[in-house]
Amino acid sequence: MRKILKNISWRAWRVWQRHFDVYKATWKVNFIPPVLEPLLYLVAFGVGLGSMVKDVPYGGKMLTYLQFLAPGLAATAVMNHGFFETTYSSFVRMYYQRTWAAMLSTPLMLEDVILGEIVWGATKSFFAGAIMLSIACVWGLIPLRAALIMLPVTFLAGMTFSGLGICFTAVVRDIEMFNFPVFLFVTPMFLFSGVFFPIQSLPPWAQYTAHLLPLTFLVSVMRGITFGDFGWLQTAELLALLVIAAVTVYLGMVLMKKRLLK
Repeated sequence: MRKILKNISWRAWRVWQRHFDVYKATWKVNFIPPVLEPLLYLVAFGVGLGSMVKDVPYGGKMLTYLQFLAPGLAATAVMNHGFFETTYSSFVRMYYQRTWAAMLSTPLMLEDVILGEIVWGATKSFFAGAIMLSIACVWGLIPLRAALIMLPVTFLAGMTFSGLGICFTAVVRDIEMFNFPVFLFVTPMFLFSGVFFPIQSLPPWAQYTAHLLPLTFLVSVMRGITFGDFGWLQTAELLALLVIAAVTVYLGMVLMKKRLLK
């Protein structure tokens, strides 16, 4: 562990800067999907399904379906952008574009490159979360004060899902194999982490499983902040996201280094 940490330097910032420069050059392509995605979800699920589901019980309160849905959609945006940036995008940069090889021909260490990738994935999560929260504020679904408090949470959770993504990138043989973590890990989280309905409506065994999923932690934290019932449970879930982030970032570096040095 000491060797991994010793090889990390301030130069990881240059990896982030390179990705940000590319993002600025293609900002229209990168900006439009995070704006349209939450709007489509809000219209399809919130307005369409919300017309049939009038009120949802949560934390002893009765919420409109749109109010219940908005924090969950923000959490989903954070998960998707962090995870997919460090899986598909990182894999393309590593193998097809040979961007990693070019960066490693400079004074950058491998750990710098990996950390830069993860932090950039967290930054994309932050951007996506900020856009979703802004739209929810405009719709009157999330108070502005709560949205501002949630911004640093989106970055922390982005580190969690980016770290998970880089771990999968370190072990898959080819890009098609990302279908397995997407359909066996990301999709179940999207469907069963309380984004669209309270977890309490699931069977007991499914509730226990859902409470082990990182997206469940994030959805609970963001709803707790939104509706002013942030308590010890949400504090523990936030700490769990921090621990998962630290473990997966370190594990991702170890696995990726092992893979590339073979």
